[in-house]
Formats: sequence, C-alpha cells, structure tokens
Amino acid sequence: MSPFTLRVYGIHINSSRQLLLTDEYRLETYMTKFPGGGMEPGEGPIDCLRRECREELGMEITVLDHFYTTDFYQPTRLLPKPKQLISIYYRIDIQPPYKFSLTGKKFDFPPIEGQQTFRWLSLDHLDPEEFTFSIDRVVGQMLKSV
Repeated sequence: MSPFTLRVYGIHINSSRQLLLTDEYRLETYMTKFPGGGMEPGEGPIDCLRRECREELGMEITVLDHFYTTDFYQPTRLLPKPKQLISIYYRIDIQPPYKFSLTGKKFDFPPIEGQQTFRWLSLDHLDPEEFTFSIDRVVGQMLKSV
C-alpha cells in the first residue's frame, strides 16, 4: 500500500472571471473544493482529471496547462490512516452549454453522503478561506493574482 495519496483538480475560470467550485458532502464532512479527485492505479494525472470531470461534470474538458503541485508536506485529513497527500492542479477549459447543475448557494443540499453541487465564485471576491482544505487555500491565494 502506497504511503501517498494523489489527487488531481481542475481550475476553470469562465469568460466573466468566475471560478468553478464544487460543494460536496463526503465522509460526514461538508467541503468546498475544485472539481477533481483521486488518481487510480495505472492512470496518469491528466487521464485522472478527464475521468473525474466526466464523472462529476458529465462533460469533456480541455486541459490547458499545469498550474501547481503540492510543494510541502501535507497529511491527508479524512482517511482513517493518514498518508502524504500530493495534489496536482491544472487549468482547464469547459465549453458551454454546461451539462452540470449550478446553484448560487453554498451547500445547497441535505447532508447525504455523495451529494454535490457546483457554483461560480468571482475571482474579484475570492477568499482562500472559502476552501475546506489547506492545499486548495494555497491555490486560491495564487489565483487572487491571476
């Protein structure tokens, strides 16, 4: 069993300078993060991101470029036996019309395992504390200067 957990996320900013976020309820935890998820054995990071976006968004994406990879030690937070977490972020493009449901309200669902919604957040009003996880907060801070 690997001592690492690898996760891959997509950063999509629309033409109105709004960032796509996902609100989820998993492992009895409300979380706000970027679309994406865990890399499976035999999968590369970009293949993982494309699969995760097909699963979560129901859409194909275009990967534009690498944005950031975790460059500090971060233990996993929600696993029973913590591992070292490595998160990889890519800027992505998603062409409208969007097939996923959007809401204007954070956590617009009941606390049922696996619930998920998507929403836009203006880059002009981005507060890195909006994100649940510390690595996402680092990326949020980086996006404030974009």
